[in-house]
Amino acid sequence: MTAGLTTAQLIEKHRPTLDQALDAIRSRAYWSPHPEHPKAYGPEGAPGSLGAAEGQAAFDAQRGKRFELEQPGTDGWAGSEVSPYGFELGIEYPHADVDVLLPALRAAMPAWREAGPRARAAVCLEILARINARTHEFAHAVMHTSGQAFMMAFQAGGPHAQDRGLEAVAYAYAEQTNAAPETAEWVKPQGKRDPLKLNKQFTTVPRGVSLLIGCNTFPTWNGYPGLFASLATGNAVLVKPHPRAVLPLALTVRVAREVLAEAGFSPDLVALAAERDGEGIAKSLAVRPEIRVIDYTGSTAFGDWLEANARQAQVFTEKAGVNTVVVDSTDDYKGMLSNLAFSLSLYSGQMCTTPQNLLIPREGIATDAGHKTFDEFVADLATAVEKLLGDDARANALLGAIVNDQVKARIDAAAQLGEVALASRTVANPDFPGATVRTPVIVKLDGAKPDAEAAYFSECFGPVSFAVAVDSTADAVELLRRTVREKGAMTVGAYTTSADAERLIEEACLEECAQLSLNLTGGVYVNQTAAFSDFHGSGGNPAANAVLCDSAFVASRFRTVEVRRQA
Repeated sequence: MTAGLTTAQLIEKHRPTLDQALDAIRSRAYWSPHPEHPKAYGPEGAPGSLGAAEGQAAFDAQRGKRFELEQPGTDGWAGSEVSPYGFELGIEYPHADVDVLLPALRAAMPAWREAGPRARAAVCLEILARINARTHEFAHAVMHTSGQAFMMAFQAGGPHAQDRGLEAVAYAYAEQTNAAPETAEWVKPQGKRDPLKLNKQFTTVPRGVSLLIGCNTFPTWNGYPGLFASLATGNAVLVKPHPRAVLPLALTVRVAREVLAEAGFSPDLVALAAERDGEGIAKSLAVRPEIRVIDYTGSTAFGDWLEANARQAQVFTEKAGVNTVVVDSTDDYKGMLSNLAFSLSLYSGQMCTTPQNLLIPREGIATDAGHKTFDEFVADLATAVEKLLGDDARANALLGAIVNDQVKARIDAAAQLGEVALASRTVANPDFPGATVRTPVIVKLDGAKPDAEAAYFSECFGPVSFAVAVDSTADAVELLRRTVREKGAMTVGAYTTSADAERLIEEACLEECAQLSLNLTGGVYVNQTAAFSDFHGSGGNPAANAVLCDSAFVASRFRTVEVRRQA
């Protein structure tokens, strides 16, 4: 977009994309306007987009400097990001006096409200288009704050995150335009008397300032749904990144501010709240009366605190869960092992959707390769992981880097929890010698022993999984039920050739409100979800109180206000 492009021109420019997104959320079929291959960007790709070398250069140019935003209330600078690949970013971000910044966000909202749903959607789509053109730059920013390997950072932190943002805009537009017509003539017959007549006006109004509390591992993928859902429904957004993953969201804020200003709106509709070491501003911000919407991804403890204490706000949380796979039987043993090995390894298990507990009948399972005992299955799975990660270059490309010392400590402590079926090994990264790269560990546990429950019945975030022996598939399903009900789950997987077992597992997930993947043996994995089609989380168990993305995720971010006038 060039300076001076009108709102009407923006609407016309992005109308086809919005229409396709609206169709996609209705059909739930595959669709994405954002290419996920790096070669789609740069000189041979989309016009105006950064190529690989340009993206690297743009990232490098940010390092060791102050990140200027020219937002109100800046009273100093903050920033202490260290790449999980072993070097300091050295970037300082504006530190805000929130008593100055929050009034500026509020003051920016009336004109944004008056613009209406279609104009807001068009501006949001322009922001996403600008971000998409800089995907190579964003990929390095995500990689060096989250520890994701480059290709995953490029795809999950780039096009897939952009898809999730666009999905939120589509839901927001649909819900606002379906809420009520802009005007209505109301005429009530009165028999012989003159009818009663009113002219009614209906306006969707935002709740207020929205607070986005970012996460360390997926700053854009988890951040964009809430950010764009709030912005598209008329709210201003204050972005509070995780202190170890500021750059991806700071870049997002900068792009948003540029587009808003060029479109004739106040750039203060989106602002950054960086924090100094140990400052912990999320808790104080969350209870301020100006904050009316909160989006949060992170620990259960703080998510629970937000839900209990930020009573003035509509709070959307994605917290921790214990993801489970029930293994009953399979007609593709090799495919099952390959799929599970990849799921356990991707990004070193540092995903909220990674399987943790594998529930296997102690008498073994039926497969197309013959009956496999519990020990044989676990040994074969360990071998599949070793084979997948046997080459160090491939291992680095899949595992990425360990994001913090807490994850490393869990890996090191896993051997004390039970019998180790697969030990973790350290992988050298020649490009980044300072990176900590570790392969998964698999621990065997007997589900009948009370002391084992302490290990498998709580989240062990990172590349640690438990092969749990249970008495039967029915017992596995009952344990699955209890796990989801008490601890929550973002994902559930199952393998079975039995129609009865499948019905039992499906019924458990329907009743406990958990998203289920059955018999995945190909190139789709339980820990991956696709925008416009898959629901991320269910909002119906303790792992999350919201879904990315559905109507409920956007509808309570605005209200409809009616003005009645005598006709």
